[in-house]
Amino acid sequence: MTMNEYVDLNKIRHSAAHVLAAAVLRLFPNAKLDIGPSTRTGFYYDFDLDYNFSQEDLESIEREMLKIILEDQKFIKKVVTRDEAMSIMKSKNQTYKLARLADIPEGDEISLYVNGEFIDLCRGEHVNSTKEIGAIKLLSIAGAYYRGSEKNKQLQRISGTAFASKKELDEYLAMLEDAKKRDHRKLGKELKLFIISDELGQGMVLWLPKGAIIRQELQNFILEELEKQGYQQVFTPHIAKLGLFKTSGHFPYYKESQFPPLPDRESLEKATASNQSCKAMFDDLENGNADGFLLKPMNCPGHVMIYMSDQRSYRDLPFKIAEFGTVYRWEQSGELNGMTRVRSFTQDDAHIFCTQEQLHDEINGCLYLVKVIFKTLGMEKFRVRIGLRDKSSDKYIGSDDNWMAAEKALRAAAGELGVPFEVIDGEAAFYGPKIDFIVQDVIGREWQLGTVQVDYNLPERFEMSYIGSDNREYRPIMIHRAPFGSLERFVGLLIEHFGGDFPTWLAPEQVRIIPLNDDLIVHANEINRELQFNGIRASVDEHSDKLSGKIRRAEVEKVPHMFILGVKEVETGTVSIRSRIDKNFTGSLKLPSAIEYLKKVIASRELPNW
Repeated sequence: MTMNEYVDLNKIRHSAAHVLAAAVLRLFPNAKLDIGPSTRTGFYYDFDLDYNFSQEDLESIEREMLKIILEDQKFIKKVVTRDEAMSIMKSKNQTYKLARLADIPEGDEISLYVNGEFIDLCRGEHVNSTKEIGAIKLLSIAGAYYRGSEKNKQLQRISGTAFASKKELDEYLAMLEDAKKRDHRKLGKELKLFIISDELGQGMVLWLPKGAIIRQELQNFILEELEKQGYQQVFTPHIAKLGLFKTSGHFPYYKESQFPPLPDRESLEKATASNQSCKAMFDDLENGNADGFLLKPMNCPGHVMIYMSDQRSYRDLPFKIAEFGTVYRWEQSGELNGMTRVRSFTQDDAHIFCTQEQLHDEINGCLYLVKVIFKTLGMEKFRVRIGLRDKSSDKYIGSDDNWMAAEKALRAAAGELGVPFEVIDGEAAFYGPKIDFIVQDVIGREWQLGTVQVDYNLPERFEMSYIGSDNREYRPIMIHRAPFGSLERFVGLLIEHFGGDFPTWLAPEQVRIIPLNDDLIVHANEINRELQFNGIRASVDEHSDKLSGKIRRAEVEKVPHMFILGVKEVETGTVSIRSRIDKNFTGSLKLPSAIEYLKKVIASRELPNW
């Protein structure tokens, strides 16, 4: 999709959100409206109503939307004063709109959009008329906290999608049906890859043995690539002193998405002895009057400490260290989602400390690594998003000069990738701009994966240095990069991308040996031991089912290769191969040849040929 096509689709969907609100008010006049934006995949509107919408209501609302679309209502923009907007929203008893009106800074334009009898506080943009909306479909009803905070009232969110044509809508709905079958939560349970236990804690993934194999293979894969680029592996603790994260800026910048700080034993005992309240104790932790620790939300400060553990020279740079580091973020319970939104996750994290002269090549090295990963996993459709700071916000640290240098370096690198990229203000990390990769999976959905960030500011905050060729001290530049992002989220994506049908190198079980009768089980186990000796993950189906039942079981469990073993195969020292990965491959091979065939497929990281 080109940027112009996306802008047009955005207008259609934003307009559809207004039509949704208008339809709800026709059917439920007492509904109060909050916000109704377009999204990458559709639109939604949040409502406050002393009545719970049902599936039948959703169908009625959709029919009313279609009526409004056929009425060919014009979208008319009206620029008004703050007092005029306030008067109109008060007359309609739209209290949430009054709160949103208060968010608009003084001096900014205030506009209303009118279509038919419906009027909404809105900046736009919209299509000219409801008839231009095309095809719509309402998809779901869910709860959504006002302004995204669990402390606020829960509203009802109606979500839908819209396209310029019915054909595009039908294609999207078919994709959604495919996505349901590929849902990583469903397949993860069926294939025994992971579980999430309420007893252990929401948002905490327990990797089962089969899922752990996929994770380990991905780690081995990226470690091979890191060694080629001169990275060294490190390990850091899961917890560190709170002061470290105050220096880095992660506390308090990420305070709301972190686990609460923990007092050390001495501070805890002191607070207990003095009958200090919990709030007072936490206030002391935050303002520095007590010592404490924090479950690390980031690996960066630990890597900074490793860099600073020795005097560095320009000859030591670039200094590249990598870690599969587990971090902890306090996601709201309503936002948790299987493996893709969790509270504990492991990043394929790395940091590069380099000179200004090395910066360009090192950014390109990071981008090259991301491209290798995407190509290997069949994710070659992607675009790039450059996240810059919002200059009107005070959440960013560091000087303008440093920000401009970092942004210039990322723009230059993105321009050399040869793929579309967009620049978005306000998407930068608090310490530096970043490149995010937006990947399209096999059924056309987009996922944000992989990030590269340029950071002049943490080196400043920690007063990092290296000795230059002139024997003077200089400040290194820090690059943060994580191609997978998080292993939990990445594996969740891969489950859906492959529909559980992993390429052989990633498959938890690579071969299922199927003896035709019980008398052949002993020989089947001998073959199994030979496969395992050669590093091939295999098992024997010892059930007493018919051959068709055993084949069906292997297919349901998505084992990529089957070795069918009958009397003839035992006598000739062969196996009859049935491959789900390569449907073009059939036939019998001597066992050594079959093993070599599999080893070649595994080593090549060959993608499935369905």
